[in-house]
Amino acid sequence: MNPDVALKALAEPNRRDILRLVSTTPRSVGEIAGHLAITSQAVSRHLKVLHEAGLVDERREGTRHLFLVRPDGFAAVQNFLDDFWTHHLGQLKTALERPAEQQPTEPAPDASEPGGRRDG
Repeated sequence: MNPDVALKALAEPNRRDILRLVSTTPRSVGEIAGHLAITSQAVSRHLKVLHEAGLVDERREGTRHLFLVRPDGFAAVQNFLDDFWTHHLGQLKTALERPAEQQPTEPAPDASEPGGRRDG
């Protein structure tokens, strides 16, 4: 699964609210809409995006369509975040462990640049 699709789906606040609602209990579109300030049609559109991103599953109980979080759908996002933080925290650790004399410094302002010191 592509983490970009899942992250894009997660960027929308209503979708995150929907995921919270279906994280432990399968719910129908109407049940979800009853908890949110959006229409059933909007819930259906959000669920379609979440389903295409692999973040929710749909199952039928008689005539009802129920939606529930698909835990393995978050694996690609988790792997992305694990790799990202491991890499960037490693860089931070290296920078912090570097002796002060080896730390990068900002160059002195050039007198010809705005804000630079001018003698005279």
